[in-house]
Amino acid sequence: MIEGACRHLVKDRLDLTGARWGLNGAEAILKLRALRSNGDFDEYWRFHLDKERHRVHEARFAHGTIPLAA
Repeated sequence: MIEGACRHLVKDRLDLTGARWGLNGAEAILKLRALRSNGDFDEYWRFHLDKERHRVHEARFAHGTIPLAA
């Protein structure tokens, strides 16, 4: 079972003819494929969108001020 899961998650995606992967890109893709495979992707995506909204909007305007245009 473990070998089959590894083949499904890793080899089928990363072992494409002519494809080259850096460590960071390969790790990111494998994490997303694992989330999708185990059914946790939707929960992760909601978490990701919440953190992105906070990073982009809420943290920027946390003190009630709007940054001035440059």
